[in-house]
Amino acid sequence: MLIRPPTQADRPSWERLYAGYAAFYKVTQTPEMRATVWGWIHDPGHETQALVAEEAGQLVGLAHYRPFARPLSASTGGFLDDLFVDPPARGSGAAAALIDALAAEGRVRGWTVIRWITAEDNYRARALYDRLAEKTRWATYDLKL
Repeated sequence: MLIRPPTQADRPSWERLYAGYAAFYKVTQTPEMRATVWGWIHDPGHETQALVAEEAGQLVGLAHYRPFARPLSASTGGFLDDLFVDPPARGSGAAAALIDALAAEGRVRGWTVIRWITAEDNYRARALYDRLAEKTRWATYDLKL
């Protein structure tokens, strides 16, 4: 399993994976929205970055992440916004490899935590997350603007 940043040549495979991620969470996503995110991850001035998992020359997973300030601890953490593994590749270790690579990147950057959220009923992913990280006691709220 090779974990690396995506290249321009990866765009069709990344788009397929990202569309699959949106479908998994039943989120309407347009090609224009994917183009925006693709632009972000290739813009050195934007906070959003990405890793992809490649196996046998095929992209099988993606992770989007960014730094975030942690004022209470006067530190910086990393937020894992999106993590998706193609259904045929689930169980291959791609998700754990993506999280491990992000943790290594966070250590290099001096981050104090990698944080993410998932759906309460995302049981398969949560089984992995429970092995890799500590579930917090915090509830998440969205104030729509």
